[in-house]
Amino acid sequence: MNAPLPRLKPADAAADKRLRICFPFSGDSIGGSHISVRGLMAHLDPLLYRPIIVTEVPDGMIANFFAGHERMDDPAAQALFVPGEAFTLRKFGRTLTGVLPRARFLRRNRIDIVHINDGRSSANWALAARLAGAKLIWHHRGDPTALGLRLLAPALAHRVLAVSSFALPPAGIWSARNRASVVHSPFDTSLEVDRAKARDALIRELGVAPDTLLLGYFGAFVPRKRPLLFVDMIARLRAMTARPVMGLMFGEARLPAMDVALRSRIADKRVGDRVKLMGYRTPGPFWIAACDQLVVPAVGEPFGRTLVEAMLVGTPIVAARSGGNIEALEGDLGLLVEPDDADALARACEGLGKSLGNGRPMALAAQADARSRFSEAAHAAQVSAIYEALRP
Repeated sequence: MNAPLPRLKPADAAADKRLRICFPFSGDSIGGSHISVRGLMAHLDPLLYRPIIVTEVPDGMIANFFAGHERMDDPAAQALFVPGEAFTLRKFGRTLTGVLPRARFLRRNRIDIVHINDGRSSANWALAARLAGAKLIWHHRGDPTALGLRLLAPALAHRVLAVSSFALPPAGIWSARNRASVVHSPFDTSLEVDRAKARDALIRELGVAPDTLLLGYFGAFVPRKRPLLFVDMIARLRAMTARPVMGLMFGEARLPAMDVALRSRIADKRVGDRVKLMGYRTPGPFWIAACDQLVVPAVGEPFGRTLVEAMLVGTPIVAARSGGNIEALEGDLGLLVEPDDADALARACEGLGKSLGNGRPMALAAQADARSRFSEAAHAAQVSAIYEALRP
């Protein structure tokens, strides 16, 4: 897969004015960035742009996720990061060994723009893009204090795209803030789920009473998303209301230590009958729609996909007043509470769940807002304008 793209005859090459845009991905697990890029590619004008996916694992999850799209192999896949591995001089050295092969790859395939979408890909490809003479778009979907965004992006990125105002680079003397724009992640705004049928299916699976309040946590079990706080909230809520409650945790722990900590917290709080680990499930919007409320205890979350998906399917939201949650739910589109406060989360969920109809007007307003703000077409139009501004 690493052979150069087919050479065009001189006349064809002169006529082909399409920008060649490389989307490199490191690792081999699927996340929000991959979903966003696939949605973007579906709306790019094929007469103007030639997107090319580059993966480290030739036949892995990411390669299969982009099946049907033009794809090539990373020429320096041996320099990949290991998830959870500490940043060391050895790790940094492995990254540097891939710079020249990747730069040659970009030059050989006449790539105009390298559009990177996660921190690991930034570390692997940013310097290579500049050495190859390609324009570099640094799409930041993480915390604004990220080391790469603060130290490398000001020197290497031609443009920075942030998924929310919260995720923008901090202002300062050494900053890429003056080259940064907010571009919200794209979503399929035509998404529709029959919430009543989805809820009935979940009630049957759980074997609980129909009046049980179903509270959903969606996302990886990582500290920033506060899975332990969700368990604490369920314990508080159980003591607060006579209505049966179930806390449903959809996702997985990325590190064994978190899995152990989560199970220990569930046992310590004696909520083994009230918290159920549901695992990773797809399609996510169906399960979000099946819950009475989406609970987002995450702190410092740049812009959560599940939060917007809940808006689109009409599930009411209770979230920490932190990060991109504030921006997504502006205008009273959800209930925002103080961060890291299990009691505040429990009170908000209890008030919203006093009857199955509570929160419906708020959820309908959120649904209409999400459909107008977060469409794939609007996202593609914003990104295309940036591509055109960088056109050689």
